[in-house]
Amino acid sequence: MFHSVSLLVLRVTLRRPLNPPESVTRHGHVTRPKPGTGIKVHFKDSKGELIKIIEGNEGDDILSLAHEHDIDLEGACEGSIACSTCHVILSPEHYDLLEEPGDDENDMLDMAFGLTDTSRLGCQVILDKKLDGMVCTLPAATRNMFVDGKKPTHH
Repeated sequence: MFHSVSLLVLRVTLRRPLNPPESVTRHGHVTRPKPGTGIKVHFKDSKGELIKIIEGNEGDDILSLAHEHDIDLEGACEGSIACSTCHVILSPEHYDLLEEPGDDENDMLDMAFGLTDTSRLGCQVILDKKLDGMVCTLPAATRNMFVDGKKPTHH
């Protein structure tokens, strides 16, 4: 009897949400860094106009950060590398710091509208400190080969 009661208490304790530190705000699965402490990403529209400068943490991907900060980057396949709707164009100096895209990403990039030499899928660009100050330009349009009408979300 004591053993099962202990497990019940443990299970209830583990399900209770943990309070995040006061320095962060949570939304979905992205934890916003304390202002001024994160890796800065500059989002621009297809005309080069600044949309927003955001901050992320090491390990965050561009697609999730865009959704977290209400930047219009679609992500129809929810980051599963099955579409090209999160296509972004990176600043050349930051593009060169990334590993080469894998075969799956290259296959999807082949379908992207406005492909450039520094194009990547936002779901595959993972932040680290060397990318601080990176510019992500959104293309003028996207090709959505996924199901029309699907509401984009990221898991």
